Amino acid sequence: MTETPPEPIDLAMAQKVLDAQPFSRLVRARITRFGEGAATLEIGAREELRQQNGFLHGGVLAYAADNSITFAAGTTLGPAVLTSGFSIQYVRPATGARLVAHAVVVHTGRRQAVVRCELFSVTDEAGASEEDARTLCAIAQGTVLSTA
Repeated sequence: MTETPPEPIDLAMAQKVLDAQPFSRLVRARITRFGEGAATLEIGAREELRQQNGFLHGGVLAYAADNSITFAAGTTLGPAVLTSGFSIQYVRPATGARLVAHAVVVHTGRRQAVVRCELFSVTDEAGASEEDARTLCAIAQGTVLSTA
C-alpha cells in the first residue's frame, strides 16, 4: 500500500492553523513566512506581554520559538506534527516593538525534524537599517515528530 503524501499548505493556511490556537490569538501571533523548511512568526510587544522590568516575558519568547519550530518542521514533515522537545537560551532581554522568531529545519528524517530558531527583538525605528533595527535575544533548537 502506497502512502499518499500530505497536501502542502501555504502561508494563508498556516495562519489559519495558528489562528485556531486560542493562545496564539491571545498573543496576536502572525506567521510572516512559511515554506521550504522555514517559518517566521511575529508578535507585537504589547504591555501585557512584558514582565516587571519592561522586557518581553521569557514565556512569550519560548512560545514563539516552539510554534515557529513546529511550523518550520511542518513544511518538511507535513501538517500533522508535534514538538517533542526544545531548548532555549536567552541571550539578552527583548526590548523592541516586536518579536520575530525565525526557524529553519536543519535535518529532516521520515518521522522527525530538528529545527533551529533565532529570536530577534525589532525596534521598528524610522530610518534604522534592518540590521540595526533587530537584536538577537534568544536561540532555540527543537525536535518535531510527525503524527501522521
